[in-house]
Amino acid sequence: MKQQYKVLYKFPAGEEAHRLMREVMPADLELVTLNSAAGAELFGKLAEADFIITAKLDAEMIAATRELKLIQLTGVGFDGVDVTAATARKIPVAQTVEGTIIGVAEHTLLLILALYKQLLVADAALRRGEWLVWQLRPQSYTLSGKTIGIVGFGKIGREVARRCHAFGARVIYQDVFRAGEATERELGAAQVSRDELLATADVVSVHTPLSPETRRSFDEAAFRRMKPSAIFINTSRGEVVDEAALLRALEEKWIAGAGLDVFEQEPTAADHPLFRLQNVVLTPHIATGTRDSIIEKTRAACANFRRVINGERPLNVINQ
Repeated sequence: MKQQYKVLYKFPAGEEAHRLMREVMPADLELVTLNSAAGAELFGKLAEADFIITAKLDAEMIAATRELKLIQLTGVGFDGVDVTAATARKIPVAQTVEGTIIGVAEHTLLLILALYKQLLVADAALRRGEWLVWQLRPQSYTLSGKTIGIVGFGKIGREVARRCHAFGARVIYQDVFRAGEATERELGAAQVSRDELLATADVVSVHTPLSPETRRSFDEAAFRRMKPSAIFINTSRGEVVDEAALLRALEEKWIAGAGLDVFEQEPTAADHPLFRLQNVVLTPHIATGTRDSIIEKTRAACANFRRVINGERPLNVINQ
């Protein structure tokens, strides 16, 4: 058994994030960091890594590893990792549920409320010296009493439902699997068809993985089915949305607004056309990105590494 195992964190996350990770990492796990997410530095460190924490790892990168025992995802999405290549090398790929679910659910509510309360418009106006005490009221809404449509009712979708239910909202959801009567009662949720959800929801919030079936599934037809007063929220993957169709839907008022944490291309271009619209709230893929989540995710990842070191099966493996 080795005296120390190398854990490659495959993001140039910055000194403070790395410091937080090292503080909770056991002494026999050495955090290896990067100055750049590509190039010779990356491939040299891939070759030495016993464990990798990442959201993106292609077949070439996997082939460059020699000692790799586990690919630990930074969250629950695995579309950025070549799972087939990992499986061929008998390398397990594991999700990090901890530190992901609550952060994304909270951020979803943040985007909904920011849109409903005209937060960005009010803040910008106040900083210009404008006191819009009456002007914004006809354009603002309360979450209580609204119908929240959740597309994808997995762990994150259910946490969103829990929070919306606490606000007094009605929850409907669309998923290939039914949650079960007990869960539906607890969360005040009802399963409906996709068409019914799009046609009746005041808020459509997406929590599906990226797959061939979900890629660009929110297209012109989907946005045209939604109510003109509805808002669209996406904290899953940018590629589930046809951004050109969303832009048109927002400009032509097919829908009232959108809150996005993810985009088709990341980082986004500085002149992205969505940036010029006032009826959108945009964040740079930070839904789960908090100080608390860095610590919680690191502890969960290290616990999985410990299982592998001890010859045990890691938790939340998706390919074995």
